[in-house]
Amino acid sequence: MEDSITLRRSEQRRVHVLLQLAAGVVSAGQAAELLSLSERQVRRLAAAMASDGPAGLIHGNRGRRPSNAVQEATATRVVELAATTYRGFNQHHLTEMLAEHEGIDLSRSSVRRILSAAGVPAVRRRRPPRHRSRRDRYPREGLLLQLDASRHDWLEERGPRLSLVGAIDDATGLVPWACFREQEDAHGYFLLMRQVVRRHGIPVAVYSDQHSIFRTTKTALPIEEQLEGDDCRPTQFGRLLNELGVTLILARSPQAKGRIERLWGTFQDRLTSELRLAGAATRGDAEEVLSRYLARHNRRFTIAPPDPAPGWLPWPATLRADEVFCFKYRRVVAHDNTVSFGTHVIDIPANRHRISYARARVEVHQRFDGSLHVYFGGSCIARSALPGVPGDARPGADSRRAYHELPPAVSTPTITAPSWRPPHPWRTWSGQNL
Repeated sequence: MEDSITLRRSEQRRVHVLLQLAAGVVSAGQAAELLSLSERQVRRLAAAMASDGPAGLIHGNRGRRPSNAVQEATATRVVELAATTYRGFNQHHLTEMLAEHEGIDLSRSSVRRILSAAGVPAVRRRRPPRHRSRRDRYPREGLLLQLDASRHDWLEERGPRLSLVGAIDDATGLVPWACFREQEDAHGYFLLMRQVVRRHGIPVAVYSDQHSIFRTTKTALPIEEQLEGDDCRPTQFGRLLNELGVTLILARSPQAKGRIERLWGTFQDRLTSELRLAGAATRGDAEEVLSRYLARHNRRFTIAPPDPAPGWLPWPATLRADEVFCFKYRRVVAHDNTVSFGTHVIDIPANRHRISYARARVEVHQRFDGSLHVYFGGSCIARSALPGVPGDARPGADSRRAYHELPPAVSTPTITAPSWRPPHPWRTWSGQNL
C-alpha cells in the first residue's frame, strides 16, 4: 500500500493549474501569473509533477530549518549598524563595509532581505524602463476575474453619488455581478464574491488595484508592526480569498487592468443613459435598472473563450458560506466570560465542553445580517445581535483594517452585566463558619 500524501490548499491549486498546463489549455506564462511564480519555476514544477505526480510538488526541505539561515543576533546587528554607523550607505556598499570592518560576511541579497524585513528602505532605487505589450486573454472562463469600483455621478444629480462595484471575466468579458454602494467598501466586494461563487463558482485568481481593501497598508497596522515593517497581515477581503483558495494579483499600474477600466467607460455611457431614461433617483432604483441592464450587456459584449471548458473551481464541502462571507476579529475572553465588540458585550455561557472560557482566544464573526457569532476551536459557543443596525450599515466601514483587528467604538461604551450565576460556597462568607 502506497503512502498517502497531504497537499495544502495552495499545492492543490498548483495541481489544478499544472494539469491545465499539461493539457495545453494555458501557456507557461499564464500559469506563472495564476500561481504568482516565474515561468522557470512553473516548468520545474510541471516536470516534477510529470515524473513523481502530486508528490513532486512537496518541497524536500519542508519542516527543516535552513542550514545557512542568518542568526537573529547578526540580523539585529546589521539593522543597528545600518541605522547608526553606516546611515545613508546603499545596500551594496553596506555589504562591503560590514565584511571589511565589522567581520559580518553576508551576501548583498541577505542584507537587502534583513533590511527589508526591518522596514529600512533602500537609499537609492534604480528601476529600468518597462516595455509594455498587449496581454492575451486567458483561455477559460473563471481563471481570472478583474475586480474594481467606479465612483461616478451615475444618477446625474438626481440622487447621491454612488460607487459601482463589479467584476469582469478576463477570458469572455462576462460581468457576473455588480452592485451600487454609497462608497467603495469591503462589504460590497464581499457581496460581489458571494454572488459570483453562488452563480458560477470560485475563480482561480482575481486581479485588482492596490486599494487598502485588498492590501494592508502600514497606517492600518498597530504601531509596533509599523515600526517592524510588517505589512503582510491580510485585510478582511484578503482573508476571504485565502479561505477560498483564490490567488490575489495586484496591478502595478492603471494600464494593467485596462479591461475593467474600459468596462467602466462603457457603463458610464450606456448604463448612465438607461438610468436617466428610467428616471432613477435613489440607490434602490439604480439597482433595479442595473439588474436589467447586466443581462443585455452580457448578451451584447460577452465573447466565446478559446476553450469552452469552464475554469471555475467547485465550492469545498468543508466550508460553510455564512462562516466564510463575514468579517472576523480575534479577541481574548475577559475574566467574566464576556467578549467586547465595540460598544456591545457578548456573554459566553458555560457548556458541556468548558465551564469557563476566561482568557481563551476566540474569533468573533460579524455577519451581514447583523448577528455576532463567537467561535472557539471551530465551534460556535455564543451568539448575539447588534441592536439598531440597519442592513446597509452592517460590515463595511472597517475595510482598511486587518481581519484580526476590532473597529473602534463610535460612542461611549455601555456596561452590560453578564448573566447572573450563584456564588461558589467557598466564596460565601458566613459568621456561622467562625
